[in-house]
Amino acid sequence: MTANSTALLTLARRRFSLSARTPREIMVPLLTPILFALVIAPALATTMARTGNSYLTFVAIGTVGLLVPLNCMFAGLGVIVDREGGAQRELLAAPVPRQLIVLGNMLVALGISALQVGALLIAARLRGADFVFGAEGVAWFVGAATLFAIGMYGLAEIFANRMKSQEEYVGALPAIAIVPWFFAGSIFPISALPAGLAAFAKILPLTHVLAVLRYGLIDRSGSGLRDIWGMSDPRHMAMLSMGVIVVFAAVVTTVAIRVFQRSAVR
Repeated sequence: MTANSTALLTLARRRFSLSARTPREIMVPLLTPILFALVIAPALATTMARTGNSYLTFVAIGTVGLLVPLNCMFAGLGVIVDREGGAQRELLAAPVPRQLIVLGNMLVALGISALQVGALLIAARLRGADFVFGAEGVAWFVGAATLFAIGMYGLAEIFANRMKSQEEYVGALPAIAIVPWFFAGSIFPISALPAGLAAFAKILPLTHVLAVLRYGLIDRSGSGLRDIWGMSDPRHMAMLSMGVIVVFAAVVTTVAIRVFQRSAVR
């Protein structure tokens, strides 16, 4: 193992120890996805026009688009705490590349997001959701969810390092983590939106993420992808949407590292 790999794992362990010091801090984040899967999604399935397990499954996947941004954005609060009263100065003085500090924090956010998504899928399946766990579909799901979490944590780092206080950060969090969820096909297809809003939805990374997630686990015909691209080949459309997600994750992570490095020398 290289020195940088050892440093990255050490930084990730440090962040995890701060984020999950007690069993309660591990279990509480899992309550939200379980609540969505067991209570909210079935309630929506009962009240919406598209009732039954098909809609429960649809909404369960859509919930991923809310849980991951919320978890990653709340993880950004730890960056502010570290800067204001934590060990950020000591970490910056340590003989490790500064980007590893960002990547170490990101690993923990990814791990907690994975726990939440796993809890959501298990609870939804127990409640009656109909997922298809084929090898290729799972690969599409895991790839899209992981890249999306990377991009969202990158946004958290950017805003945490640009904003002066926790209050300012928390005030901006709903616009970043919650508002896009209502437009991205989370609880209804984007084809149900007015033309202008549907066009806006197509440029949101989350819209592409949810379309790929559903393509992976519930909709091999790619109806959600077709709403975006209007093509006939589901795999080709999935590759196009995955490309959008890759660009989103890569660009945001690059910017996040640069913003952190600049803020560190102020």
